Amino acid sequence: MIANSIIDMDATAIAEKIKQGGLTSVDAVNAYIDQIKRVNPNINALVEERFTEALKEAQELDLISQSGKSIGALHGVPISVKESFHVTNMKTTGGLVHRQDLISREDADVITKLKASGAVILGKTNTPTLCFNQETENKLFGRTNNPWDVTKTAGGSSGGEGALLAVGGAAAGIASDIGGSIRIPAHFNGVVGFKPGMNQVSAKGHFPAVIDPIQQRLFAVGPMGKTVRDMRRIYSVISEKVIRKRYLQSFKVEILPGNMGYTLSETTKGILNEIEFLLEKSVSTKRTVPPFFDDSAQIWQDIISIGGSKLLEEEAYSNDRSNVFKAFFREKLSQKTTVHPNLSRAIIASRMFKPSAKRVREVKEILEQGDKRLADYMRNRILIFPIYHSSALKHGKVYKEIFSLRKTFLDVMPYVAYANVWGLPALSIPVGMDENNMPISIQLMSAIGNEDVLFRLGRILEKKFKGYTRCQNFDS
Repeated sequence: MIANSIIDMDATAIAEKIKQGGLTSVDAVNAYIDQIKRVNPNINALVEERFTEALKEAQELDLISQSGKSIGALHGVPISVKESFHVTNMKTTGGLVHRQDLISREDADVITKLKASGAVILGKTNTPTLCFNQETENKLFGRTNNPWDVTKTAGGSSGGEGALLAVGGAAAGIASDIGGSIRIPAHFNGVVGFKPGMNQVSAKGHFPAVIDPIQQRLFAVGPMGKTVRDMRRIYSVISEKVIRKRYLQSFKVEILPGNMGYTLSETTKGILNEIEFLLEKSVSTKRTVPPFFDDSAQIWQDIISIGGSKLLEEEAYSNDRSNVFKAFFREKLSQKTTVHPNLSRAIIASRMFKPSAKRVREVKEILEQGDKRLADYMRNRILIFPIYHSSALKHGKVYKEIFSLRKTFLDVMPYVAYANVWGLPALSIPVGMDENNMPISIQLMSAIGNEDVLFRLGRILEKKFKGYTRCQNFDS
């Protein structure tokens, strides 16, 4: 089997081919290693490899296959992993120079589950410093480029995953999302992503850890890849939950209007109209704004800024005598500090936006009320949202939109913040290209327990709009 056909296969197809004897894990791993070596210098997505170990594991899995056995749903499948997850004998740096020699001695919970299912880890992918940014750049590993246009951002914080998967550098990957960190890179790079609902997948072994109980509701660990069926398969592995059967016909589909006053590209508006036209023939469909939508970006910012990012600041500057303000201005003047200025600026913004004790109490009350209302509202509804107002922007622009002291996050963050604030599962699917040949995606949301219907509708839209297409800009 030629290498190109392997790197175009999704994880499910590779697992099935290996099980049937039509492909070996060694051949699959070699194909992806070769692809990574070919394309990674252009995008800087993979920052630590374990190719020798991966090939050894593939050989062992092939011996098991030859005996007619399989150890799990991802037997022999080559995957990538966001740098923020502990993997035994690999580094977990958070993009910090002072952590560059720290080697993990245990696996994150999600890595344990993936290994137990037979997945073969090829390496780790880049993140922004401490995952605290929607663009991927740090002082230790540098910047990750969008493979569709290297002058543009791959998004963040799972930008390395998004970029690598876009060029066929792995069959699938594992990532995390606290403010669009799976969905924004999936959207910018044209790959599929799934943010599970809150508390559905263990976050133990993720660095940095999310400690505050309110902030934990924002955070989720989930897969990225090439197809919706892979999202279902991998979610079943990492959540260890039985996905309950749901039928699309019993659900109302509500599509966010394109004329709400929030910035949104004409291409995305047109795609939302196409989706409405497609679905209204078979299911109950309307354009409407769900409860708490207009409040969600502010609530998200309030929650993220609780404590003023004190724990992140302590981690970033633990080996630096200067405080965040001195480090930020010194970097601007000399560019010789060890912490990327994007993190410093984000922490400063978080301090500026830090909610008062009174506001925190208000947020808790809103969340309590909202959880009750949405539990009923979302029971038989699917929401369809954009992910970001446009396709990927030039490096640095997304960061400035979200972390501006002018509070422009209120305009650009509601689309992704909604699923984080209310702990909803959200499936992102590529649905087209814009006038600059950059990917555009939409996201599907519903209540926890309705994952099946998200995957069902996702498959329909994936088929209609063709879904993932591998970026071939670097093919020789």
